[in-house]
Amino acid sequence: MAADMRLLKELRKKTGVSFSVIKKALEESNNDPAKAEKLMSEWGVKKAADKADRDAGQGGVFTYMHHNRKIATMVELRTETDFVAGNDEFRKLGMELAMQMSLFRGDSVEEFLKQQYIRDMSKTVDQLLKDAILKFGENIRIARIIRWELGE
Repeated sequence: MAADMRLLKELRKKTGVSFSVIKKALEESNNDPAKAEKLMSEWGVKKAADKADRDAGQGGVFTYMHHNRKIATMVELRTETDFVAGNDEFRKLGMELAMQMSLFRGDSVEEFLKQQYIRDMSKTVDQLLKDAILKFGENIRIARIIRWELGE
């Protein structure tokens, strides 16, 4: 079945994934947007595994200060190229992760990756990263996290 162009545009706006990937997902799901998103999520997991060994030497450090000024966080987010590191969507991801850290009370990146993503409780932080890997086509990883809370 051919991909419905209206659905393709909607999913592109929602996910930021390339048109060709969305088209393939819609064709395989018979134009069911929910099934197409699920397929793309599965493909993101596979793509992340394929790219896991690739060097991620570029990226940025992202910070967040909670409105009460009692919690501050830093996340070092890495990717393969400065082209992706300079992308506004990559920067938005870094800021989202830094904000997410304000809720996290663990000690390691591994624990942080298992946490539910606050804007979509059906996803973990790890799935959010895998979705970004599918979107950008590069390895993306959290290298370091820091969280300070007043009085700790």
